[in-house]
Amino acid sequence: MSGSARSEIFSRLRETGRGETAENIQRERLSLGSAPAPAPPAPEMCQAFILNVLKNQGSVDCASNRSEAVRAIAHYLYAHFHSYRLVAGNDPRLAAMPWRDAGVLPRFGSLQAGEPVALSFARLGVVETGAILTWTGKANPAANNFLPEHHIVLVDKNDLVPTMEKAWEKIHHAVEKTGRPRGIHFIAGPSSTADIEGDLVYGAHGPQRWHVILLGDVPGDAQNVARDASKPQS
Repeated sequence: MSGSARSEIFSRLRETGRGETAENIQRERLSLGSAPAPAPPAPEMCQAFILNVLKNQGSVDCASNRSEAVRAIAHYLYAHFHSYRLVAGNDPRLAAMPWRDAGVLPRFGSLQAGEPVALSFARLGVVETGAILTWTGKANPAANNFLPEHHIVLVDKNDLVPTMEKAWEKIHHAVEKTGRPRGIHFIAGPSSTADIEGDLVYGAHGPQRWHVILLGDVPGDAQNVARDASKPQS
């Protein structure tokens, strides 16, 4: 957009709002309503969330309980690193996981140089975008979201919300009860960037891989149906 076009747009906006009270402007804004949410890629919430995570170039596991989740984490760690070590935040939900069930060796704290894998526990999963939401602070260091080569995220099925609007509603309610966190992060896939020719590169500024484990009573076929739906059509 040219400088003259931008100036013209702002001039029109100033002219439109001249003489209007804040109350009238707010009333007009509210009368416009909200844009409709996009249709989910599948009718069932878990299936739609998984499908959007896959579209975001993430990978997915499902676990019906915490022991299964630990085994899924162990399988992922060994498949990629032949190790059972990772870094986890001091989130009490992570501390309570039955790590010995699968021999996983977590170190609780902030990621340090040379540590390739970090684990987070999401506050919410947003079905509309396939994103997860984390609050950062002493218990959940931001470094664990953005600096590992591989980022693993646990999401409870009961913490899925259909849209970004619902996510922000829950955020506002939580802030009213507990106060503001140090940071709020929506994460939807591994780190990626593209050059001028459009070639997409993963891991340029953060994790190369993003693995989501959906925890809870997930419908049995949700993961398989989502994977099938994500395959290119022949």
